[in-house]
Amino acid sequence: MNFPFVDSLKPSELSTLERNVIMLRTDPAYNTSSHLSMNEAANIYTALAPRLLSVLRIILGFLLIPHGLQKLFGLLGGKQVELMSLMGLAGVIELFGGILILVGLFTRPVAFVVSGFAAFAYFIAHAPQGFWPILNRGELAVVYCFLYLYLSAAGGGEWSLDRLIRKSGS
Repeated sequence: MNFPFVDSLKPSELSTLERNVIMLRTDPAYNTSSHLSMNEAANIYTALAPRLLSVLRIILGFLLIPHGLQKLFGLLGGKQVELMSLMGLAGVIELFGGILILVGLFTRPVAFVVSGFAAFAYFIAHAPQGFWPILNRGELAVVYCFLYLYLSAAGGGEWSLDRLIRKSGS
């Protein structure tokens, strides 16, 4: 890129800012034509979305399973609860729902049930302790509720048993 007017100026006539701008404009590292355009970047993110959805699903399943292990078996620092109780039901939903979510089997209905369970947990265990989730320690239940609700709408993503079964059936 040529700047003919700059060639006619003496360096002392340019401010530091002007010299830096000229240097950046002529430096190939800052040549934006070699970088991705906004459209190309959007295409990359669009292409990655189903895989990132699968990563989100796998992590959510992985994070839910230990809650069930705590309740059902007293593992990981938890206290075992009676299976035929509300906490026992929560443990079953967390353990088996987490496994199904992790592998991506029946993702939509399981995620919907887990989302409802997380909302129920929030209103039973946290909301009575105050309105604000930061104060009633219910942030995790709220986040889980809406992430699982999203999974129930979006599905399991590219790396799921649901997709594998759907592909082999067609």
